[in-house]
Amino acid sequence: MATTDHRKQSLYFPEDMLEEIQREATRQDRSLSWIVQQAWKVARGDIRKMPSVNDVLSPPPRPAPAPVAPAAAPSAAQPLAAVAAAPSSDEPK
Repeated sequence: MATTDHRKQSLYFPEDMLEEIQREATRQDRSLSWIVQQAWKVARGDIRKMPSVNDVLSPPPRPAPAPVAPAAAPSAAQPLAAVAAAPSSDEPK
């Protein structure tokens, strides 16, 4: 059987929030501690998505420069000499 760590910790809630937690604890016939523990279990995924203070105050990391690909060689099907501009209508014939 696993042992439970019963460490004490003081938590401070706004008065209206504490009253609401107390009403819910009374309604469920549970302790305040149990209600807060269950609320944490339900909300922790959403809380972990929130940015930390460090994320908000520090600038975002600069992205690494994209690697430069070497220039592609012309394909054998279309050599460079075969590409010619069409004569312009402004040029003398």
